[in-house]
Parts: sequence; structure tokens; C-alpha cells
Amino acid sequence: MKMITFFLIGLTVHVVFFLSIFDIYFTSPLVHGMTPQSTPLAPPASRLVLVVADGLRADSLFMLLPNNSSRTPFLRTIIEETGTWGVSHTRVPTESRPGHVALIAGFYEDVSAVAKGWKENPVEFDSVFNESRSTWCWGSPDILPMFAKGATGDHVYTHTYPAEEEDFASTDASRLDTWVFTQVKSFFQAAKTNSTLKATLLEDKNIFFLHLLGIDTNGHAHRPMSQEYLDNIALVDTGVAEVVSLIEDFFGHDGRTAYVFTSDHGMTNWGSHGAGHPSETLTPLVVWGAGVNKAQRLTEPQPYEDGYLKDWNLEHIHRADVNQADIAPLMASLLGLPIPVNSVGVMPLLYLNNSDQFKAESMYTNAIQVLEQFKMKMIQKKETTLPFLFTPFQLLTESKQAEFIRRARILIQLEKYNDAISLCQSLISLSLEGLVYYHTYDRFFLGCSVVLGFIGWTSYVILVILRTHASLIRYPNLAKQNPNQNLARFCVAVAVVITLFLLIQRSPITYYIYCLLPVPVWYSALKESGALSDLIRSAPSLPLWKCLGYFVLVAFGIELLVVSFFHRSMLTVGLAFLSLWPLLSGLFGKAKLRSVSWFLGCLCLAVFPLLPVVGREPNLHLVTCAGLLTLFTSACYLWSSWRRTPLHTSDRRQFFSQMIHLAVCLYVPSLTHSSLQQKQGLPLINQIISWSTLASSIFVPLLSSTRLFHRLLSIFLSLTSTYLLLSTGSEALFPPVLSWLMFVWINIEQEALLAQGDSRRQELSTIDFSANIDITKIRQLKLDDIRRSYFFVFFIITAFFGTGNIASINSFDPASVYCFLTVFNPFIMGGLMMWKVIIPFIIVMCTFETIQVATQLSSRSLFLIVLVISDVMALHFFFLVQDYGSWLDIGTSISHYVIVMSMTIFLMLLSVVTHVLTSKRLILWNRSKMHFP
Repeated sequence: MKMITFFLIGLTVHVVFFLSIFDIYFTSPLVHGMTPQSTPLAPPASRLVLVVADGLRADSLFMLLPNNSSRTPFLRTIIEETGTWGVSHTRVPTESRPGHVALIAGFYEDVSAVAKGWKENPVEFDSVFNESRSTWCWGSPDILPMFAKGATGDHVYTHTYPAEEEDFASTDASRLDTWVFTQVKSFFQAAKTNSTLKATLLEDKNIFFLHLLGIDTNGHAHRPMSQEYLDNIALVDTGVAEVVSLIEDFFGHDGRTAYVFTSDHGMTNWGSHGAGHPSETLTPLVVWGAGVNKAQRLTEPQPYEDGYLKDWNLEHIHRADVNQADIAPLMASLLGLPIPVNSVGVMPLLYLNNSDQFKAESMYTNAIQVLEQFKMKMIQKKETTLPFLFTPFQLLTESKQAEFIRRARILIQLEKYNDAISLCQSLISLSLEGLVYYHTYDRFFLGCSVVLGFIGWTSYVILVILRTHASLIRYPNLAKQNPNQNLARFCVAVAVVITLFLLIQRSPITYYIYCLLPVPVWYSALKESGALSDLIRSAPSLPLWKCLGYFVLVAFGIELLVVSFFHRSMLTVGLAFLSLWPLLSGLFGKAKLRSVSWFLGCLCLAVFPLLPVVGREPNLHLVTCAGLLTLFTSACYLWSSWRRTPLHTSDRRQFFSQMIHLAVCLYVPSLTHSSLQQKQGLPLINQIISWSTLASSIFVPLLSSTRLFHRLLSIFLSLTSTYLLLSTGSEALFPPVLSWLMFVWINIEQEALLAQGDSRRQELSTIDFSANIDITKIRQLKLDDIRRSYFFVFFIITAFFGTGNIASINSFDPASVYCFLTVFNPFIMGGLMMWKVIIPFIIVMCTFETIQVATQLSSRSLFLIVLVISDVMALHFFFLVQDYGSWLDIGTSISHYVIVMSMTIFLMLLSVVTHVLTSKRLILWNRSKMHFP
């Protein structure tokens, strides 16, 4: 099979394996076709005001000042006298869109929706806005449109400011909240003279939604402990007080308005959110007005052991915590609206100030609404499963459903409201458990198919390595054509049976891919079984103890890498082991200087996994140090290279210009952050330099000489310039240290070849990436090449987790991209941070390409070993997903599986880019005029 064909097939297989995890674990939780359910009794409120202070932490609102006063006197008075308060517990990811969906629609959005865009609806969903008579919204253009789009009819009215206003470099982001309050005041002032609008406002079941983004923006820009963040909270308190007063005056203090004040997510001390730290998942909830309990003073301790009550001086006021999705049924109950049909929230009765009958009816409505989802999910699964294979959820069969409903209805009629509430809560709990059961019904079946395909693919790759790249004794192929034909017929028959089975069950098209993929994979593996016979026959001539030792070491190494995904410090342990390699292999006696350099490089790199990925305070002095270190090492190399062989004029000119450019990029972050601190915004010249550096970072190295170290130095200077612009602290030192170790690795591998007695070893200074490869000099794999491949995988993981990774992008510090932009744009900012993560990858990839050329191995052979190692890791995580019970552990293992699969796919693609980067020149340069001394 040609390399390009194998590459495309391997890429396709891994894309399928990657996407499978989303069908197995990340599918939409929504079902459709349910009947909306509402409480038959008259609601206590005619209108509701929902205020969401984006990015507000619970402790920032509830904590008193040192003098025991509150920075939010209005809301503090509500908490202590006229309303009910608590903590709203959010779920990961703690981002604005999923937080608002949970608040307003009552369900926790599919995590994979992030790939489809937070600003649009991946699927249509019901919400309290949709069920209202009319809803008026003011706030961010990132949040409001999705609820207007998701609503049926034309009764959700949105008023947003321009997206450009969401600028982290603005003098005062609280003006976003001031804009909202001003618009609300103007709206009600206009309604006094507009009879049509006034008549609409005086109707019942209306909602007013105020989305306040200033706190979140100030938190990102200045940190939650900053004066700007805290002053913004005080401004929000004052604004809410004014709006409440205005609304009460407009409606004549009729006592029919309910108010809900909360937040979509919190924020870490370093100004990020997205993960599961308590500062991100604990948000404030304050509810008051029509139908809401007033503050209840207590003398006995409350059942909360988190210590917050004492810190907030609220031990004496009853606290009622909720899950974020519980707020949606609460708002629906207060207004008499149908609960959103996909809501999984449970009515928080402690907030309701109404009769026991109303509470019982509300809980009954909630139970029927959740049960409707369960029944619809059960029907859907039953229709797509063969009768003899369908296993119903035993705790809530159809007879048990009817019994629950009948008993609840009788208890309400007998006025045994507390018993009815308890029974309805049990029904909700079972319905939610049953929803999960049917939602994950096919998980085991699909998981087995993927695992079978995974094992088959890995077996096939190993057999290909043994057949084409290993120095085994080859024996004549005794197999004739008939066995292969029989194997093909058998595989076709299996594929037909699987297809018919899936057709009968009316399975989605993706199921066909996951279930049929193992068939051709195993067919290919079984066809290569002759390589296994060769291995068995060659066993007497192989160094079995050495092979066994390598197998144990690699198995231990892979396990260490798997553990490092959960504990980054394990990479430090691994680097400590790697630092001893020259000593254990005997290279130390033959290359002392390089061995010492390897030892020191490993130890220096081992420091970075111990440093925090997020939460660092900016330290631009370290960025400056990193730039100066890069310039110094580059100058030293050029000086030493000049002493050996004079550089060509064009190369000398390019290296000098790249170093000048690096010095400019070294200065840009300091200038940018100084300008932002002085509230002068992002200088245009800095922005131009940053974007032009980013755009040219890949193309500039193509202008350099294709001599080995000349090209690597050009790549290093170009990528480091971009990395410095995206750095705010110690992570800027990572590329220079990593590059130093990679330089030593290239050199010490040459010594390893010499130690193995390879007489064809090339001098590194004579290697040209663009030179034609002599196929006769390409050697077969040796055991030491397994070690080289493992080193590559280890360094790739270290490059990934050293200073940042995909997970940290979700909680990145916006200060990292201030040299490029300050206006909030999650996709551009995320893309910039992704490129920052990729830069160390490219450094390691270029090094591996160099080692492959220098050791005279075919790129396919080493690539196949790397593929086996990464696939074994991915399979390990897939099994971990099956073993874990809690969703948190499952989610962690799933994310690690996704990371490994993404990394494997990315490495396959990046290998092509790296080959071009190291071996090609731009066409506008005339190769005939190039001079290599």
C-alpha cells in the first residue's frame, strides 16, 4: 500500500474513532413531541424581571466589607428582609451560553454544542421566554439572539449594543451595564405615552430580561479582586434598585411583580471561567416579590458545611441552594407558564410563598413534565429496538408510571399535600434516572464496536510494521488464494448481517459506520497474519530478553503518559527518568558534553509541568528574559557556525532580520500592557506587528537555507516571535528550553547510531532537507527505533501539557491575546491560543523529522510506531470511560480520549506540514542561485 493511501485510510479511521465518542457520550439530551404542562391554579405574579449579572461570583455578592457594610446594600436588604436567597450550582462548562440555557430553558446543553457555535442554536429548544406572552430583553448580542431565534412566534424582543463594545481594553466596561439600565428606563418612560405598548405591558405572563455583561468583562480584564470588578458590582446593585423602583411605580405597586437576580457562572481569581472550580460553579441567587417567601430568620445551624454562611455573615438567614436548571421551573411557576418541555429542573419549593395546594400542584406539574420526557424517550428507543432485545427501565415501567400518577392525584385530592410533594419528587428522580438510562441505552453496544475496530486497526498497523519494516527472516507464503477468498466472503457475510440488523432497528447512519468499520479493518489485519508467522519463526534468532525489556519499558512509559493526563507532575517524573538515558545506555562515556547537556535540558524542562497552567499573574519580565535568551542562544549558534563555515549572504541577511524582528516582538507585549494599564487602548502599530508576525510565522522559514540547522534555527526564531506575543509570564521560557533539549536530542541520536556500529552515519552539518533520498541507504527498524518513537510521543505530550492545552484554552487569560485584539471574540481568541499550543508541537515535529532524516529511516516506519503508541493510549482512555461511574470521572476520561485522538489526527496532518516546512523553499527564490558552502 502506498504511503499516501495508508495515510488517507488511517486519517479516515481515526476521524471515525474520534467522532464516535460524541455519538456515544455527547448526544443532544433533547426529545420532542411532549405536551406542555402548567399548574392549573392562579399564579401569584403577573410579570417577572430576570436579572443575570454575567460572571458574578457568589462570594463577591454576599461577602461583607471589612467594616461590616455591604457593597450591594439594596440586594443585601432583600436577602435579610424581603426575599429568599441561596447559591445556584452550575455545571461544567461554566460558559455564558450553557449557563443561560440552564437558567431559562431548564436543561444542561450538550457539551459538543461548543463546536457548533455558542451564538446559534444547534437544536431548537423551549424556554420560559418562549412560553411567555411577551419577553423584552436588553444586553449582549452574544446571548439574547439565541432565545429570540428559539422562540415560536414573534413575542421575544431583543435590544443589544454593538459587539465592538465588549472591549477588554475599554476604560470602563461597566458602561455595558449602564447602557442596559438606561435602555430599560427609556423603555418604561416611552410606555407611559404609548398606549399600545402600555396595554401590552399591563397583560399577564410578561418577562423582562436584563443581561449585564460588565462584571464579566471587568473580571476578564482586571481580575475579580480588582476595584473595577467590585465597583461594577456596586453599580449593578444601584441600577437594580432604580429599575425595581421604576417598575413598581409603573405598575402602581400592585404586588404582582416577581424578581430573580442571579448569574450564569462565576470566575476564578485569575479572571477565567469554563472549568469546575467552586469560584466558577457557585453563583448567587436572590428572589423576591410576588409569590416569593420572605427572609426567614433562624437560630439553629443550617445543613451546609462549606463554611460560606459564616464568611458571609448569613448564618441567621435561611439559605436555599438550587441547581441552576431549577430556576426555570421556579420562574414558570411564579408566572403560571408551562414548564419548558425539556427542563430537568426540580421545583425549589423553599422559594414559593403560596398555599400548600399550590406547591403540591406545582410539584405535580413538574413531575408530569419530566415524566413526559421519559415516556417520549422510552417510545423512541422501543421503536428502534427489536422487541426481544428491548429492556425497559424496570424502576419505572408503564404500570408503575400510572400508579405514581394515580397516587399523587389522590393525595392532592385528600389534601395530603406534603405526601403528594414527596411522591412527586420521587417520580421526578426516577424519571431523570430513566432519561439517563434510555439516553445511554446504546452506549455499551457502540462502545464494543469502537473497541473492536480499535484493536483491529492497532493489530493491522503492528503487522504492517513486522512485515515491511522489521528485519525478520522471511519465509515463503504458503497460503494460497482460496483462504483469502474465503476470508473475503466471510467478511462480506458479516457486513451484510450487521447492515440488515441495523436496518431493522432503523439505526442512525453513524451506527452503520461504527459497526461496519471493524469488518474491513479486521479483514486487512487477518490478511497480514503471515507477518506474525514470520515473527514466531524468527524468534530463536531474536534477542528475546532485550525485546522483553523494551516491551516492559514501553508499557511502563505508556502508562506514565496516561497518568500524566490526570497529573501533569508525572511528566516531571518521566523527564527525570529520561535524563538518565545516556548514563544507562552507555552513551555518557562516549559523549560526555552532550550527555550532560541532555541531563540539564531534561531537568530544566521538568520544571514546567509543575507550574500552573492558568492562574498565573502576568510577569512580562519573564517574557523579556525568554526573548533575550532566544537571541543569545541564536547568536551563539550563528557565531559558532560562522567559525566553522561562513554563512551565505542571503542566509546571514535573513537570520539578522529575524533576530531584529524577534527583538521588536520582545518589546511589543510590554508596550501593549503598559498602554492598557494606562487605559489608552491597544496601539495600532502593536496590533499590525502582531498580526503580521502571526501571518508570516510559517512562510518566513521557507526563505531560509534547507541545510539542517539553518532551517531549524529559522523555524525556531519565527515561531518564538509569535509565542512571545501570546505570552504573559513563565510560559514564554518554554520554547527556548524545549528547543535546547531538541537540539541536544538531534546530536545525541547521532552518538547512539555510532554506538550501534552504524557506519552510514551522516555528519549533521552536511545534511540537506531537500536532498534526494538514496533508497538503498534506508535501513530497517531496530529496537532502538521504538525508543526514538516513544521519546517523540513523550515530548509531544510534554509540549501539550507543559504550559497550556486544549482544556486550559477554556479557562485562558485574555491578557495572552491583548497584543492582537481586546474586543471579545471567543473564536478568534480561542484560535490564537490554539496556535500557541501548536507552536511547541511544531518544534518537536521538526526535530523528529530531522532525526528520521539523520538516522536514515523511512518516515513511514517511525510514524507507524508512533501511531501504535498513541492508539494504545486512546484505547486505554476508552476503557477508563467504561470503568468510571461518576460523570465527573467519565467526563475527564472522555476529554482525555478526545485529546489523544485529536492529537493523533493532528500529528498525521502536521507531519505533512512539517515535511514541507523543513524541506521546501518558496518558488520566488531561484534554487540555481543558491550557494551551500
